[in-house]
Amino acid sequence: MTIDERVKLIKEVGEEIVTEEELKKLLESGEELIAYDGFEPSGRIHIAQGLLRAININKMIKAGVKFKMWIADWHAMTNDKMGGDLNKLRRVGEYFIEVWKACGMDLNNVEFLWASDIVKDSDYWKLVIQVGRTNKLGRFIRAAEFMGREDSAEKLTAAQIMYPCMQVADIFMLGAKITQLGMDQRKVNMLAREIGPQLGFWKPIVVSHHMLMGLEKPSSTSADKATRTIEIKMSKSKPDTAVFMTDTMGDLQRKIGKAYCPPGAAEENPVLEYFKYIVFEKFPSVEIKREIKHGGDSVFNSYIEFEEAYKNGVLHPQDVKNSLIYYLNELLKPVREHFENSPEARKLKEEVEGYAVTR
Repeated sequence: MTIDERVKLIKEVGEEIVTEEELKKLLESGEELIAYDGFEPSGRIHIAQGLLRAININKMIKAGVKFKMWIADWHAMTNDKMGGDLNKLRRVGEYFIEVWKACGMDLNNVEFLWASDIVKDSDYWKLVIQVGRTNKLGRFIRAAEFMGREDSAEKLTAAQIMYPCMQVADIFMLGAKITQLGMDQRKVNMLAREIGPQLGFWKPIVVSHHMLMGLEKPSSTSADKATRTIEIKMSKSKPDTAVFMTDTMGDLQRKIGKAYCPPGAAEENPVLEYFKYIVFEKFPSVEIKREIKHGGDSVFNSYIEFEEAYKNGVLHPQDVKNSLIYYLNELLKPVREHFENSPEARKLKEEVEGYAVTR
């Protein structure tokens, strides 16, 4: 691949890249490039964490970037996920890996690292403290939106205040020149760009991927893009507005059937988003099946063509919902079958689903 081709592929992952010029120079340097993404292992895994993450990581790998997946179990403990039980967090992390194994993530080129291993290194905590000394408390609190909390600063625990310091330290401990996380974590990654040079490190390049919407109608009108992203993203706390990686056909029919899908509108339309970011990424063409009296079957070879047909009224919301149910079910089948056919994976799934659901 040429440098331009690699940049183009990474731009397919990044809804925003800070900065593209720095990314190009890094690719031209010829050095080994490390990108990381991190996740709190909590609850069930939805398609944004499963399929969409696999699609994005595979593109980064194809672009020649070594990928490190950071299993942030200690971070989840500070954020009170799974009641702060590290044993449960470990099991949920293992469950996530089983899902990615079944949905096509290139695991041969992904290195999984656990926060519970790195915290044994005193140098890590030294770096966390050094990060914390660079700014006043308010600066870190403002970066803490990525934790998914709506609480005021006064309601944050002391443990939660440590979280952004830990995440900034993670980047440099992992040697990650590229942070490849969601738009909801943009603020803390931009903070890392400020802190890196202060501590003698680099400015990490921030590749922020799109946050898949929940299936309900957005209720907010926030103008700030980062805030808006957090408000309308898919959430486990509203299970019927999220598609989970082991959902059945019946689950899909129920959830997609009542999903928000305004006629002729593509913006902030979750049904069309799933076509754009998942279906057209996994299938070379998409077929919409309809009775002759409603226009007959149609085949679309690109999302742009598909979106135009929807905006022009050629496709009805029910047409695209029926098609989405079919394609998502096809993508989730291998995951369901993996957990049905592997006794160990099935036991793990049952154990995780038996935990109390937390955000």
